[in-house]
Amino acid sequence: MYALISVSDKTGIVDFARELHALGVHLLSTGGTAKLLAEQGLSVTEVADMTGFPEMLDGRVKTLHPKVHGGLLARRDLPEHMAALRRHNIHTIDILVVNLYPFEATVAKPGCTLEDAIENIDIGGPAMVRSAAKNWKDVAVLTDASQYAGVLGELKASKKVSDATRFALSVAAFNRISQYDGAISNYLSSIEFDRPEGVPRRSDYPAQSNAQFIKLQDLRYGENPHQSAAFYRDLQPAAGSLVTARQLQGKELSYNNIADADAAWECVKSFDAPACVIVKHANPCGVAVGSQPLEAYRKAFQTDPTSAFGGIIAFNRPLDKLAAEAVSKQFVEVLMAPAFSDEALEVFKSKANVRILQIALPADLAGSRNAQDIKRIGSGLLIQSADNHELQRADLRVVSRLQPTAQQLDDLLFAWKVAQYVKSNAIVFCKDGMTLGVGAGQMSRLDSARIASIKAEHAQLSLKGTAVASDAFFPFRDGLDVVVDAGASCVIQPGGSMRDQEVIDAANERGVVMVLTGVRHFRH
Repeated sequence: MYALISVSDKTGIVDFARELHALGVHLLSTGGTAKLLAEQGLSVTEVADMTGFPEMLDGRVKTLHPKVHGGLLARRDLPEHMAALRRHNIHTIDILVVNLYPFEATVAKPGCTLEDAIENIDIGGPAMVRSAAKNWKDVAVLTDASQYAGVLGELKASKKVSDATRFALSVAAFNRISQYDGAISNYLSSIEFDRPEGVPRRSDYPAQSNAQFIKLQDLRYGENPHQSAAFYRDLQPAAGSLVTARQLQGKELSYNNIADADAAWECVKSFDAPACVIVKHANPCGVAVGSQPLEAYRKAFQTDPTSAFGGIIAFNRPLDKLAAEAVSKQFVEVLMAPAFSDEALEVFKSKANVRILQIALPADLAGSRNAQDIKRIGSGLLIQSADNHELQRADLRVVSRLQPTAQQLDDLLFAWKVAQYVKSNAIVFCKDGMTLGVGAGQMSRLDSARIASIKAEHAQLSLKGTAVASDAFFPFRDGLDVVVDAGASCVIQPGGSMRDQEVIDAANERGVVMVLTGVRHFRH
């Protein structure tokens, strides 16, 4: 049995090769890998000695040879293939261990030149991997160090690698080649070729987009029972994102559970203070901060107890027993937090269907967010940079005669943060770190304002002295009049309307504070 080893990332390769050698496997290798194995006292044949042809062109050509690819591609069940190997003195290669030049890591470096990128495009490696993966019935191809232990286990147990494992390794190999080629295509088609020397100028949107995702699970159905669905994650998921969640108990997550859970988690992790977010149908129906999770939950639930029924609840602090007991009194579909005390988990043992997800909060919030948003349309995609704008106090422009108090500024910024996660048109009433009325997803901003005030009325909450956030400008003064009539004392909005002055004059006439952000938060 022969194994050809040619790896860029040499993690674990010496130990793996030593185990293969102990099993009687003959080792073939190239360049630096062969040198490393020989230095460790292993008997290894260089590919150049096997082919009788030296490496050339600075290593660009070393394994592109019939003695390599013949040994990988020959079908052992076809006598004519085996006869051809004997005629040309070619050994079968039964195990191929290859990982590719670090193209992705190279182009991720800020100072990467086009020349650096090109030299890190592997040619021989992918060619060998494809040959071995195509001939999976006879060849085991390993493209990642995580595969070493499983293959060794099978070789030690039965002197061979099982059909199922070889096929799985083949699929993984073709997936890796697809990822690699996609990364090369994304990089090269993003280059604006006006600077062939040095670091090239690149577009954020390559001429061809090659997205790669890994399936986490099949789902029972999609948004509706007649739709099929599956759940995928990025190749390299960001820390603190929903796809990194660990489910501690509960039924299998549904398509709608996952979509709503993501909306709740993205919103709650944007707060520094202990916070609770309750989401229903992708919209926050209650958001609050407090001194601890219980206070935050009670305030969030108070916003809209009716909509909270069957909702998704997220905390940005570990959940303790007191908060768990309060949450357990309502019907909840999914509960999320960075951690759960043993006592909190005990509370939910009797509610076995509640899906409990533990997600570690990221140290870097910005790094845990998607860099881009993607929307599927008929036979196409819309790709945009994600709405990750963080409003700072210094960004605010007070346009009313009245100046906001320190408390009003706090309420306005809180309301603005919530509005960023509410479907447009969004109107959000807030006070003292909690939502009091949320109007979402209406065709008219005026209707959103009315619905938000009606929600507060149904929850028996006073809107007197509240702060209101509007995710986009007021096109007329009528929307402002509705929120002021409901009790608002200050308003935050982007501005930018042709009738801004009319709306500002209305704010002065009604005696309320108006603050402009210069940024809108449409969320469709």
